[in-house]
Amino acid sequence: SSSKWTKNQAIRAEILFEKYPDIEKAYKLCQNLSWIFNNTTDKTSALIRLAKWDEKVRQAAFKSFSTIARTMSIHYKNILNYFDNRSTNASAESFNAKIKAFRAQFRGVRNVDFFLYRLTTIFA
Repeated sequence: SSSKWTKNQAIRAEILFEKYPDIEKAYKLCQNLSWIFNNTTDKTSALIRLAKWDEKVRQAAFKSFSTIARTMSIHYKNILNYFDNRSTNASAESFNAKIKAFRAQFRGVRNVDFFLYRLTTIFA
């Protein structure tokens, strides 16, 4: 966040943002989304704030942000579940990635029982 910038970083950012206002707009959209996830504690407030953020994204008309906003619109119910107990499925995703990498290392799996045995001995 800009509050953690050194004086020199703040000066460089100011110059950059003056010359390229779209970069400043994109930076602010990112920071705003981060703020929503870090500071919102209930689903109702999160839904309202995310809807306002979505509107800002639409007004900015950045293609990459539109993709993110569309994904969030499609999966908003699951995303809002984060605000119940502030947990994600990141650990499960990480474990799935490890399994995929392990499987790729051996060019596929022919013997499923042996593969599961190796997984449990290595990752359990």
